[in-house]
Amino acid sequence: METVVTVLVLLFVVFLALGAYAAVKVVGAAKRSVDRTITQARRTVEDHTLRAKSFTQPGPAGELAQLRLALRTSMRATQDALHAGVREDESLKESIALFERLSTHGRELDHDLKRLEAEPDRATLRERLPALRERTRRITESADSLRWAARDRARRFAEDDLDTLSAQIDVEAGALRHWTKTEPTTGTTTGTSTTPPAAAADPHPQAWPGTARQASAEEPDRPAITPSGRRPAYPWQKKPRPESTT
Repeated sequence: METVVTVLVLLFVVFLALGAYAAVKVVGAAKRSVDRTITQARRTVEDHTLRAKSFTQPGPAGELAQLRLALRTSMRATQDALHAGVREDESLKESIALFERLSTHGRELDHDLKRLEAEPDRATLRERLPALRERTRRITESADSLRWAARDRARRFAEDDLDTLSAQIDVEAGALRHWTKTEPTTGTTTGTSTTPPAAAADPHPQAWPGTARQASAEEPDRPAITPSGRRPAYPWQKKPRPESTT
């Protein structure tokens, strides 16, 4: 009885631990989902705000908004392209490592641009804009280069796979239409004579003109053995006796 109670207690503890673990996992997944949703919503609102500032605020403030919007758009597109491509191409892991290093510079630049949006000294801001514009250009060009290289690589793999598939389909289609292929003809076939009808009907061998065959063709054919005719009767021969009916 004590053994049964012990087993039941252990099972209860195990189920309780599994339930707690499952609850923690569910809560963690829900929290990550909520955080991801909040981050995406915040990012969308910020992008729309920057786009509105780039159109409504003239001068350095509007240009800062344009630089931030171009930087964020390029970095986000490259990140999505690389993470989507690495699932099928493991060689993109090195590209992702390079992009992570580039993202460090991109985040620093984005923070600098965001901080300068509240800068009251417009003259100093105008002086720093060329350097900020050059940094943005270098980072976005590097990100665009990685993104387009990954896309070109995926497109090249797709074209190679399509070429291989097309060749295999052509071979299979030819095998399915095997009756359309011309079969080689041989000199002799089963049950068929290769001798032309005229040659088979001619009993005489072929002869050149002016030979003895021409002369023999003009003369009547003579039998090889002269048939026996009626023999002459001689007086000393006895007449043939008729056959007896008995």
